[in-house]
Amino acid sequence: MDNDVSAGSVSTSVVGRLALGITLLAFGLGTTGVIDGVATSDAVSLAHYVGGVALFLVGLLALRDGAAGVGYVALGALWFTWAVSGHGSANAAGLFLLLFALVALTLTLAGGDTLGQAVHGLLFLAMLVLGVAAFADSSALTKVGGWIAVASGAVAWYAATAALAHWPTALPGRAAGRGVTATG
Repeated sequence: MDNDVSAGSVSTSVVGRLALGITLLAFGLGTTGVIDGVATSDAVSLAHYVGGVALFLVGLLALRDGAAGVGYVALGALWFTWAVSGHGSANAAGLFLLLFALVALTLTLAGGDTLGQAVHGLLFLAMLVLGVAAFADSSALTKVGGWIAVASGAVAWYAATAALAHWPTALPGRAAGRGVTATG
């Protein structure tokens, strides 16, 4: 194990990414309508407990490690709120999704590892598209946003699994050009 990473931060990161990944996969697949009889509303219970409560608790445990804890707490609170809200008007839902997108954008710009930035970047794009779809009452945009959420969930799931299985988490660097040498 790397001396710079405590066992607690690795486990909270893995649990957080698994919780976020599973929640996004369920939410995204429900939103796309690709599985007969499964809708976004079917993801509410999972979003409430896994995306909301579990992610929030993981975030509280990870707060001592910095930005990851802040992200998990914020996303857990948003998933919990989404799950327990009445989903009033389409415009209220659109506003909530756009605010959710702003949090994801902040997490993307905050930095972190490449996979984490990819997860948050895709989450931002998914929530932005879904927010616009809610305002425009566009089922086509809703499906696109759902697929982007699925992609974000898949990246989060991969990041968690890669950490546990010791799979690659970064693309290999480009070979140095002629006359360039590596130092160190």
